[in-house]
Amino acid sequence: MNINGYEIKPFADLRGANLVGANLVGADLEDANLVDANLVGADLEGAILIDANLQGANLEGANLEGANLWDANLEGANLVDANLRGADLYGANLVNANLRGADLVNADLVNAVLEDANLEDANLEGANVTGTILEKKEESQDNTPLSQKVKELEKELKMYKEKFNQLKSLLND
Repeated sequence: MNINGYEIKPFADLRGANLVGANLVGADLEDANLVDANLVGADLEGAILIDANLQGANLEGANLEGANLWDANLEGANLVDANLRGADLYGANLVNANLRGADLVNADLVNAVLEDANLEDANLEGANVTGTILEKKEESQDNTPLSQKVKELEKELKMYKEKFNQLKSLLND
């Protein structure tokens, strides 16, 4: 399939492609590279975008109804007013994505990462958000392995036992 001079197929390299308003209904774009692609108003209904890289892509007003975006990278993507009804976004990376006004009714967002995503006015009615990550987990400042901590505590305990026994013997004298 050729659109605007671009060959649309799995594993396609469409970095920065201009696909404004393109008809990509049911297109197989598995593992495609769509970094910074312009897909404003594109019709991607039922498209297969498994593992596709859409980082920084502009999908404003795009129709992604029923699209399969398993493990897709949508980091920093513009999805303002996009139609994602019933879309499968299992494990998708939506970090810093703009989903303002997006229609996510009945979408599958299981294990999707939405850290710092804009969900203002997005419709999530009936969406499955099981395991969805909405904010960064605070990392512990102490990265010492547990086994090392146990050894340190055992050493400290031994020291206190010795001191206790010394005090005990002083009191008994």
